[in-house]
Amino acid sequence: MYFSITDTFNRSVTLEVETPCCYETEQPHIVLLNGREILRTTRNVISLPGLEPDTEYTVQICDTAETAEQDNFSLTFRTRRESFLLDVRRFGAAGDGVKQDTAALQAAIMACPAAGTVYFPAGTYLTGPLFLKSDITLWLGEDARLLGLPDRRDYPVLPGMTPGTDEKSEYPLGTWEGNPLDSFASLITGIGVENVDIIGPGTLDGGAQYGDWWVRSRVKRIAWRPNTVFLSGCRNIRMQNLTVCNSPSWTVHPYYSDDLRFVDLSISNPPDSPNTDGFDPESCTNVTLLGTRISVGDDCIAIKSGKYYMSREHYKPTRSVKIRNCLLERGHGSVTIGSEIAGGVMDVHASKCVFSGTDRGLRIKTRRGRGDRSVLTDLVFEDIRMEGVHMPVTVNMFYYCDPDGHSTYVQDQNRMPVDERTPRVGTITIRRVECYDADASAVCVYGLPEQPVEKIELEDVSVSFLPRTRRKAQCPLMMDGLSPMTGKSFFFKNVEEVSLRRVRIAAADDAEPELYGVKAFRAEKLKYLKRRKTAPAQEK
Repeated sequence: MYFSITDTFNRSVTLEVETPCCYETEQPHIVLLNGREILRTTRNVISLPGLEPDTEYTVQICDTAETAEQDNFSLTFRTRRESFLLDVRRFGAAGDGVKQDTAALQAAIMACPAAGTVYFPAGTYLTGPLFLKSDITLWLGEDARLLGLPDRRDYPVLPGMTPGTDEKSEYPLGTWEGNPLDSFASLITGIGVENVDIIGPGTLDGGAQYGDWWVRSRVKRIAWRPNTVFLSGCRNIRMQNLTVCNSPSWTVHPYYSDDLRFVDLSISNPPDSPNTDGFDPESCTNVTLLGTRISVGDDCIAIKSGKYYMSREHYKPTRSVKIRNCLLERGHGSVTIGSEIAGGVMDVHASKCVFSGTDRGLRIKTRRGRGDRSVLTDLVFEDIRMEGVHMPVTVNMFYYCDPDGHSTYVQDQNRMPVDERTPRVGTITIRRVECYDADASAVCVYGLPEQPVEKIELEDVSVSFLPRTRRKAQCPLMMDGLSPMTGKSFFFKNVEEVSLRRVRIAAADDAEPELYGVKAFRAEKLKYLKRRKTAPAQEK
């Protein structure tokens, strides 16, 4: 069986199996390390922890024990060098879940030399925010758990904006929903650090379930809620083989950072926890999310680039985001782009993922006022499987967020002037996607009359709706004036170009696309089937 080595760390490695299956295979494969079986798993992305540093290993992946002897394909790798291993227990950390270990843990981090590792053995480390430093590894071993303190008074505040002494520059630090506002530091906080690895298999537990973080969530108390992981102005950061859970707000939030890899994570928050997005890269470049499961109380992934002020004064679009072999379940949207995207989002590629039980699959949300730098384009989604996603594809340029979200300026359906406040949605490409048990609509796209969506292309896409008795009429887009839908195949309004090739719709209530203000529409081999199709797993 062919596979690749995606990431090598000082004490672990991650592999990716080459298979057409999304996220996992039906039958488990066997992983052999130096000829010895160590793991059986169905996952496409596999991490092997507990290795020795600066050591050579040979790894092999096979379908069965019999093929292991016949399959000659293997790869050899060497783990990274490690200068020193610092055990946090030797710095006074109790790890009993009772004593506050913040000072001991921070001391170990600050004392760690370049290429060194801070090791957290099994235990529960009750702690406030920990600040990273460059050129080190944090290793959370088996059954190691960092647990955030429940009292917000134990958290330092990151100032939203600090003016420079030259009276010209300014230093943004704290952030809340796209604006530079005072916010609490996060359980893991990185400010301007580089070359840091955070590896598992331990747990980062934000501890929100023990505090009042989810109570009166829209009220600022001292400062805005923290994330669980916050990386500001960082470079070359990797997280691997960790569980991240119970976040006070957005869970993993890279901010104005570059060259980031998040590999084989499990991110989870309760379904009713407010604003607990799973993964929110904001104004970042070269970001990879690989082999990760996300199940949260808001959007699973939300790609952002700040609000209008940040785009004007600290302009940085989000570019080059790769999402592959992930399981995105529950939540409001599987892969969301927006709505704080005043800096623009470009070159997003999601592939070989499973979207399961989310309200929306691909979700784009923007509005007037985001600005002319808010350009969303080169968005590619391919080889995706959606199961029980109510509305597989939605593009909304009338999203009613922010205090003025229901104002005439944002919601007026009439043509407005195109100016410095007008956002743009460019090209969206969707290929080889299967959707089972859709509900309200298959594809719902609503552009601005003065700035239509430029191009949306669907190729080799199939959508099957739930039976009528199980559907619930609902609005695919959060905007004013749109009526609820059920069993709607395609709704396009204010779009320059729509292209459908080899698209099949099963058990819809309509028999053709609904088009308004579409300048060019092409449909090749578009088929409407009367009977619904069920997912292969359900047929079994």
